[in-house]
Amino acid sequence: MTKDMTTGKIMPMLVQFTVPLVLGNLFQLTYNAADSIIVGHFVGKEALAAVGICNPITTLMILFLNGLCMGASILMGMQYGAKDYHTLRRQISTTMISGMVFSIVLTVLCVIFADPILMLMQVDPSIMEMTKEYLQIIFWGMMFTFLYNFFSSTLRALGDSHTPLYFLIISAVLNVFGDLFFVVVLDAGSNGCAVSTVISEALCCLLCVIYIQKKVPVLRLGRKWLVFDSSLLKRTIAYGWASAMQQATVQLGKLGIQAIVNTMGVSVAAAFAVVNRIDDFAYTPEQNIAHAMTALMAQNKGAGKNERMREGFRCGIALELLYGAAVFAICFLLARPLMLLFVKDEDVITHGVSYLHLIAAMYLLPAVTNGIQGYFRGIGDLKITLISSFINMGVRVLAAFILVFFLGMGIEALPFSYMAGWFGMLIAEVPLLVKTYGKREMKRL
Repeated sequence: MTKDMTTGKIMPMLVQFTVPLVLGNLFQLTYNAADSIIVGHFVGKEALAAVGICNPITTLMILFLNGLCMGASILMGMQYGAKDYHTLRRQISTTMISGMVFSIVLTVLCVIFADPILMLMQVDPSIMEMTKEYLQIIFWGMMFTFLYNFFSSTLRALGDSHTPLYFLIISAVLNVFGDLFFVVVLDAGSNGCAVSTVISEALCCLLCVIYIQKKVPVLRLGRKWLVFDSSLLKRTIAYGWASAMQQATVQLGKLGIQAIVNTMGVSVAAAFAVVNRIDDFAYTPEQNIAHAMTALMAQNKGAGKNERMREGFRCGIALELLYGAAVFAICFLLARPLMLLFVKDEDVITHGVSYLHLIAAMYLLPAVTNGIQGYFRGIGDLKITLISSFINMGVRVLAAFILVFFLGMGIEALPFSYMAGWFGMLIAEVPLLVKTYGKREMKRL
């Protein structure tokens, strides 16, 4: 069900909008984590390392598509808030057509260049072939990933964050059972996890299409799904390229960190694969709160309600800090039990516990940076999010390089490098936030 976010109490509205986003992503992360858990227990640390190495690569490619969806969803939110349904429908069809074409091209390129990509990542030769096969299977499912994210972004722009959750729950359950079937029953190794992931995403996408046709009148476009408006595409790219580049910058930074980690051996790479899964659970809800802020602010910008946008930012930051404090307690106190969920190898567990104890205390920093990013996306100023993310990842990779190769630190170097990146991000964002927040009229692009 779509929702007008230009009226009503903001804090309850943000919470109600955020909870389905958080739950949806937790289910998505659960079926991603299921790959690592099942592979770690039933195949071995080599396969676990292969799955972990592929994660930032596939995420980078997917985020180019998500950047298009993010730019479009901001425009859709403004159009929906302004009650401009004619332009909204053309925006939706244009985004879908362009995204499908782009996802096909990206899939072909990624499959062809899988070998060079993995060589750049410094993948251990002993797991190179295994990693390449997993990566190529995941790439073939990229079309389904785009379509699901497109439908989800569109529904969220219209105020509906509940429906995508239901589809993700079904997809997560299917993926877990698929992993068990392909890996445990058929003994298909890490490739079985990849096949299960693609199948579950395809079914999730199909459910989205059926639901929209039956339950969302504004998205029953019929032949108008084939309408392509080049002027709207240009405007979408103007918004989306900054979001895509911002998210791509984050993933390029993660790839740089992964390449450094890969030089430390298979055990450290396996530990890093596990802590990344745990880190996703800790960090993603902070991003979800920021996305809720973006949706609320975009609709209110379309309606011209500037003070309501400021109140939305204040409420969002409060939620971010509350969540960050909770995550600190969980990751610090339960570091070893969390690692034991994924792997039994004591060397891998030791590396992971050391990482989690250090990173736990730092989760309040991304809570703040995510809230600020949600604010700037909501007012349509995406260049700031791009620049600050570039600073974050640049400082992070540089710090990790120095700490590992010059100071001889191991996996413990990574939390400190992350902290340096988040501080760099805050130094870039806070002065601009203070300047923009105090304006009587929010910037209009």
